[in-house]
Amino acid sequence: MSGAAHPYLRMALNNAWANSTLYGALLELPQAEFTAPRPGFFPSLAATMGHILEVDLYYLDALEEGGQGRALREARIEGTASELGEQQAGADMRLAQFCMGLTEETLAATRETERAEGPVTERVDALLLHLLQHQVHHRGQAHVQLQEAGIAPPQLDEFHLVYDRAPSAEAYHG
Repeated sequence: MSGAAHPYLRMALNNAWANSTLYGALLELPQAEFTAPRPGFFPSLAATMGHILEVDLYYLDALEEGGQGRALREARIEGTASELGEQQAGADMRLAQFCMGLTEETLAATRETERAEGPVTERVDALLLHLLQHQVHHRGQAHVQLQEAGIAPPQLDEFHLVYDRAPSAEAYHG
């Protein structure tokens, strides 16, 4: 791993930990509560978590130059919290693997994203930052939806610092 990969890898590992922690709380909900209408940008926890996964798969495809493009972005992923959690964990590990191989050259390289208006070329570093921010944005919404469902949302910002680090985040620190 190059020095350039380090902060991206740490954020990808934080992303995996936060998703795993959130899904741990979501597993407490019966399926009817997971799919029940909730306030937010997406109408349920299931829809919010499905959107996160859909977008992750879309950007991972672009980063890995997989060629599936908008077909992934327009897919509607559905399932139980357990099923979505397993798929999300797989996507999170793909992102971490991608970040492990980052170099300055890769970060400055470009990838094409297929948009409704046509292809758009983006830098790898910008795509990664956007993908990670997208996750944070929608996990925050799921956090509120989970609380509205009557489940105490887990703390998701205690990953990087030694002070008050969640014990479950220790495994991701070397």
